[in-house]
Amino acid sequence: MPSTADSKPAARKRRFSSRLSAVPSSPGVYLMRAESGEILYVGKASILRNRLRSYFGTNSSHDVKTRKLVTRIDDFEYIVTESEQEALLLENSLIKQHKPRYNIRLKDDKTYPYIKIDVNEPFPQVYVTRRTAKDGARYFGPFASAGSVRKTLGLIKRLFPYRSCTKPITGTDDRPCLDFHIKRCVGPCIGAVDREEYMHVINQVVMFLEGDTRSIVKGLGDEMMVASDALEFERAGALRDQLKAIERVYEGQKVLSMTAENMDVIAIASDRDEAWVEVFFVRRGNLIGRDHFIMSGTRDENTSGILTQFIKQFYGSASHVPRRVLIPEEVEDTEIIESWLSERRDGPVNLSVPKRGEKRRLLEMVAENAAEGLEQLKLKWLSDSDVMGAAMQQLQEELSLPRLPQRMECYDISHIQGTNTVASMVVFEDGKPKTSDYRRFKIKTHDKNDDFASMREVLHRRFSRLKKAVDARAAGEDAKDDAFGIVPDLVLIDGGKGQLSSVLQVMLELGIEGVPLASLAKQEEEIFIPDSPEPYILTRGSQGLFLVQRIRDEAHRFAITFHRNLRSKSARQSALDLVPGIGPKRKRQLVRQFGSLKGIREASIDDLAASPGMTRKLAERVKENV
Repeated sequence: MPSTADSKPAARKRRFSSRLSAVPSSPGVYLMRAESGEILYVGKASILRNRLRSYFGTNSSHDVKTRKLVTRIDDFEYIVTESEQEALLLENSLIKQHKPRYNIRLKDDKTYPYIKIDVNEPFPQVYVTRRTAKDGARYFGPFASAGSVRKTLGLIKRLFPYRSCTKPITGTDDRPCLDFHIKRCVGPCIGAVDREEYMHVINQVVMFLEGDTRSIVKGLGDEMMVASDALEFERAGALRDQLKAIERVYEGQKVLSMTAENMDVIAIASDRDEAWVEVFFVRRGNLIGRDHFIMSGTRDENTSGILTQFIKQFYGSASHVPRRVLIPEEVEDTEIIESWLSERRDGPVNLSVPKRGEKRRLLEMVAENAAEGLEQLKLKWLSDSDVMGAAMQQLQEELSLPRLPQRMECYDISHIQGTNTVASMVVFEDGKPKTSDYRRFKIKTHDKNDDFASMREVLHRRFSRLKKAVDARAAGEDAKDDAFGIVPDLVLIDGGKGQLSSVLQVMLELGIEGVPLASLAKQEEEIFIPDSPEPYILTRGSQGLFLVQRIRDEAHRFAITFHRNLRSKSARQSALDLVPGIGPKRKRQLVRQFGSLKGIREASIDDLAASPGMTRKLAERVKENV
């Protein structure tokens, strides 16, 4: 299909008009291409014609992400399917194949590991695989990483004595391996057990991975009593030890539901271009495991959109689909996805958004874990010195800084309609927060609803202190060695070009030179620097951009926390706290004398003046202000 360089929406709409009229009113999948031929986006539709037309009509109803996508579309193609469910599967397959930049997808989209038990083998092994097939074997997963699998395998190997070797089992070997001697294997290689007895162990492994720990405990308890009654004390002792080990694990599997229900619980914490998806696996009311996955390409996407893509991609390859999946929000195409999941499970599946009660509390717990996981991911990133070095190097090169930005300061303003206006200063050294140098400011002058004026005041207070310290050192005097006396390698302002101009004005007034300035605008993550009419746009996903975003977010968090504390404090203040000359002691005496604030208001000036510690002038002030 030919492409043109004309990217104007109206011209593109005219160019596509006849083609859009010929698109069928059928379900299917569509692919949006850039002028270079790159696939930008893959989507599905129940009515292809309507969905494709929506892209090239008015964009007033489009979200930010779709508006960006539309400006880059040079061509489109589509594939007709027989049903919406078939379209869903094809969409998922094409996203994995092409990894379009405007689609949400599992990060590092790879084949995730599973635990496989081929129950058709004479003496089945328990091992890791990255491929599943309809071959009669049992698969458990997917797991987020090989580490998750190893942890699970290590646990079940301690609990159940199945074989870990790969050799053919004949039952005629001369001697067993070490696992047999330490009771980690029942020894089928030497004929210590036959296939039926070995399969009993494997069935216990399967039940454990399915979460049916209760049945295993009961079965082992019955076996132990039978062995004891038959005077097989060594076997009874071994079963007792195994039973205790499994019971310890069973006790550690937190009971999350009073009903013996199987369900997965999914929650999401997102941060710009990535999202952390936390999944809790609940079987028969017990939490038997948890895992997390990273979704990329989530910028400008809401939770519902991220959830939709995760469910399709995760359960598209999952070995088990539970009866119920708890989610924080309704997803797109709920009925189609439930129908598809029901077909995969071979039984009904319900996507449920709990509003109250036990399930809601469970979902909130998973959401808290997702938020913590995302925060730990950020901190892990920040602790990597090599990554931080690369990030600072990129900032120096991209922003033409005179030196490596080893010390960066970032400032943010916080208020609600001009009340309790505050500012924050956060400091990062070598890419890591230096909390001892954080500072907070209360805005003292001017209209507190004017963010530009507030930023000028804060920067004037901070850099006038720096100027005094620099001048004192130049004169050979002792300068106070604190956060205000250190020259930063980069000053970052949360805001756009206007905020940067305000800060530059302060620097010129104070005569401070050699301190690099930059501002970070939120919407497009544009970085403005003085004397440059055009903003710098760092590569999406780059280390440098992530670092400045992290600093900006930390400044915002610090300012918001201070603002909330002040707002809470002011809400607890009484009118007496605002009267000049009335401190805590006089306030207590007045309340004790007149009983309440209402009593103070109703008292005469003479009565107030006669109170302990009061004067007539103070009494007049109280009457004016209370």
